Amino acid sequence: MKLASLKAGRDGALVVVSEDLAWCAPAQPIAPTLQAALDDWERCEPLLRALALALETGGLPEQRFHEHEAAAPLPRAYQWADGSAYVNHVELVRKARGAEMPASFWTDPLMYQGGSDGFLGPRDPIPLSDPAWGCDFEAEVAVIVGDVAQGVSPEQARGAIRLVMLANDVSLRNLIPGEMAKGFGFFQSKPASAFSPVAVTPDALGAQWDGGRLHGPLEVALNGQAFGRPDAGIDMTFDFGALIAHAAKTRSLCAGAVIGSGTVSNRGADGGPGRPISQGGLGYACIAEQRTVETITAGAPQTPFLKAGDQVRIEMRNLKRHSLFGAIEQTVAAG
Repeated sequence: MKLASLKAGRDGALVVVSEDLAWCAPAQPIAPTLQAALDDWERCEPLLRALALALETGGLPEQRFHEHEAAAPLPRAYQWADGSAYVNHVELVRKARGAEMPASFWTDPLMYQGGSDGFLGPRDPIPLSDPAWGCDFEAEVAVIVGDVAQGVSPEQARGAIRLVMLANDVSLRNLIPGEMAKGFGFFQSKPASAFSPVAVTPDALGAQWDGGRLHGPLEVALNGQAFGRPDAGIDMTFDFGALIAHAAKTRSLCAGAVIGSGTVSNRGADGGPGRPISQGGLGYACIAEQRTVETITAGAPQTPFLKAGDQVRIEMRNLKRHSLFGAIEQTVAAG
């Protein structure tokens, strides 16, 4: 089952989307919004699945689904907690700012609580008031959970995953060092994130979902050129069960909380940081990693951060090369 929120008011209008992302059907009166469905999932899920089946078999009126009309699946959420499950990424970006890598990062997940009062839609521009802030994209996987009790195990936490989607966790790299130096975490350096047009139930992902990880290349393009295609199922040190359990160690999570994987990142075949697409590697899911590798190999970064007019595209396909979640495609806008 694939769900989306068409732009309408603050919380969108819930629709069921066809497997090929071509058609959709309004989900009212089952639930007016995705959050309403998540709040009453036991009742709503079978009804939404029946609606999805009817959409696939031509059993009800349908309308074209246009990704540019979609908001984020949850246009706002009760919580957005983003982890750093790909420790290779953490190691690289810390190296870029001269910070050491504590050994505990391999056994205890990093996580920050981002702003969730308003997310960007998959085609919304990335607002950038000052290019000196060092704007970067971060291609990620994210899950939406049902209610999660405090103290759950990773195994129990996997059962709370309701939907899977993609994310662009926008970062302002040049603001991060100053904020981190204060010892109190991100705030100004983490503006609004964007999410894919649709969110997908885990069972609809087939063999690409193993219960805690999404497998498959995450295709990232910058200004129409391939930038990265790291596999989301490889080098993920902490799966989503571990991330959710980490978030719920001292608090419960309510239905509709969003948990991110952090930037997808693969090591090279030699155990190193990997190579750019232009050199036959898998590339990267953010600019910061490429800049770090350029510094290591050439003595200085060469790839600039985002500027007004730059376009970022993030997408994942199934084994038949069909888009799973639709594409995040955003242009940086000045001001």
